[in-house]
Amino acid sequence: MKLGFVSDSLGGMPFGTMLDHAARMGVSGVEVNTCGWSTAPHFRLKDMLGNKANQKAFLKAFSDRGLEVISLNANGNPLHPTDPAQGEGLKDTIRVAGEMGIKTVCTMSGLPAGSANDVMPNWVVSSWPPETQAILRYQWEEKLIPFWTEIVALARENGVEKIALELHGNQCVYNVPSLRKLREAVGPVIGANLDPSHLFWMGAEPLIAAEALGDAVYHVHAKDTFLNAPVQATTSLLENGSLMDIPARSWSYITLGFGHGEEWWRQFCYRLKMGGYDGWLSIEHEDVLLNSLEGLEKSVALLKGVMPAAPADFKPQDI
Repeated sequence: MKLGFVSDSLGGMPFGTMLDHAARMGVSGVEVNTCGWSTAPHFRLKDMLGNKANQKAFLKAFSDRGLEVISLNANGNPLHPTDPAQGEGLKDTIRVAGEMGIKTVCTMSGLPAGSANDVMPNWVVSSWPPETQAILRYQWEEKLIPFWTEIVALARENGVEKIALELHGNQCVYNVPSLRKLREAVGPVIGANLDPSHLFWMGAEPLIAAEALGDAVYHVHAKDTFLNAPVQATTSLLENGSLMDIPARSWSYITLGFGHGEEWWRQFCYRLKMGGYDGWLSIEHEDVLLNSLEGLEKSVALLKGVMPAAPADFKPQDI
């Protein structure tokens, strides 16, 4: 496995400074945010698209420091009913990835409205009342599958081999069954960006999900979640309070090891290997209580101690 981080983890730093810290910490690459819910301070998508000189300079900044571009990340809602720019940003990210020879794009599946008459995304998380099923049929059959059929064709046209969908709340694809459903509908260009932090607060088990997804895991975000049991006892894990008020929340994103210890992350890496994954672990630091650089350094140190890096070579002796 290889270790890196998401560029927005140090989004307050200039591009060169962010890369200098990556090299200093001894990671192998950086995943670059391009649009959507990110202001993309390190990558100007419109300035990169079709501009070979800008692309060459961007890639040279990585290679000069011995780093790789892990992937481009167009995180957002590409199926937002009133904000088509998010979907267009994903398409342009795929196009520029193709131009730059980057084979993996990370994104979200998208969440449409609940019907053709709605203007806000609608996430269905229960099977009753019965209108929930009508919403799901509309979202999947009329929006999600047609959109992703088009996106898969665009990826193939541009030489992008993998689109890694983050299993994220408020998206149509948020767990193992929904990822499999879309993958079966549009083909294996689609796979999972397995981020355990989201599965924690949705009540799933990332260790089992890693094995269950198997070769459908195309990317991994290393991010932890703090489950605040005293608050959860009265509010549940359905949480819509401020992300900045950790004491009041039932769950919060947190620095690696502060929510789940080193032993858990050791097991997670091993379960990924058991499922056949030997790719990137890309740290996404979103802990509002810790300094971003300090939190990232602590996360890098933890994963360096637990992730397998060298290829397996054991075999029983001939006796």
